[in-house]
Amino acid sequence: MALLQSPQSQAGVMSFYDAPTKGPKIDPRIIIILIIAFAVVILIANHFINF
Repeated sequence: MALLQSPQSQAGVMSFYDAPTKGPKIDPRIIIILIIAFAVVILIANHFINF
């Protein structure tokens, strides 16, 4: 049975990831801070609910 493969060029992959998007541009550091803050809120809420 033959294995079907499509060749991918490096330029094609890079152009896919560099394509402009219409969404908002968010700094990755803000996302990390929000995730950590959310985790802290969940841990604090869990502490008070289990008391």
